[in-house]
Amino acid sequence: MQIGVSTASLYPMHTEDALLKLAETGVKNAEIFLNSTKELEGGIFSAIKAVVRDYGMNVMSAHPFSSPMETLFLFSSYDRRVDEMLDMYKRYFAAMTELGARIFVVHGAISSAKCGDGVYMERLSALIGAGREYGVTVAQENVSYCKSGSLSFLETLSREMGGEIKFVLDIKQALRAGYTAFDVLDGIGDKLIHLHLSDSDGEYDCLPPGTGDFDFAGFFGKLKASGYSGGAAVELYRSGYGDYTELAVCVRKLEEIYHNL
Repeated sequence: MQIGVSTASLYPMHTEDALLKLAETGVKNAEIFLNSTKELEGGIFSAIKAVVRDYGMNVMSAHPFSSPMETLFLFSSYDRRVDEMLDMYKRYFAAMTELGARIFVVHGAISSAKCGDGVYMERLSALIGAGREYGVTVAQENVSYCKSGSLSFLETLSREMGGEIKFVLDIKQALRAGYTAFDVLDGIGDKLIHLHLSDSDGEYDCLPPGTGDFDFAGFFGKLKASGYSGGAAVELYRSGYGDYTELAVCVRKLEEIYHNL
């Protein structure tokens, strides 16, 4: 399992600078959180590519800043907005192919959205198909304030969409929705392809891995037994840790736990 860090952990640092900071601390695997469409082209995108090239980084996945827009656009009843978001996300997919990233993280509609399960799956399927044209796998993340925060909804997607659907499991988002990461893992099973990692204790739900009481050994053991071969990105809030080098320390701790199983 490839373990790295999401550039979201360094927000609001500019994406190219965040990626460089990770590279300089020795992080080799990364998820890139793209915070503007300006980062998909021109000099900024060239700077991102240069860091990947010069430091030999492996970009595991990409996450769009536009996740909150997905309710209004992709999962709306207005066809022009649906088409507009598909076109926008194709720009992300094209950029991802140049970076070598293969997984695109989707939040989906918020829980209060007036979007039935059938329409939701239809729109998600359209996005999955668009990504496939670029060699990109679109994956649904569990997000507490979205429809995907419901375990039963995730199970519905898994059952109804069959082999088409893939998932990203976020540990802190599972907690915020009232579940454990183990619950979500059981619900989505072998359709998991990516992870967002963080730790927790009785007071905080987004701590650097290794500083809380989450059972990473048990969790990784279950993943290993299932044959999981995807990646994992440490994803924290900037207020949740101190020096940037702590992110690289998290990666090393997690790698040690995984390889000692």
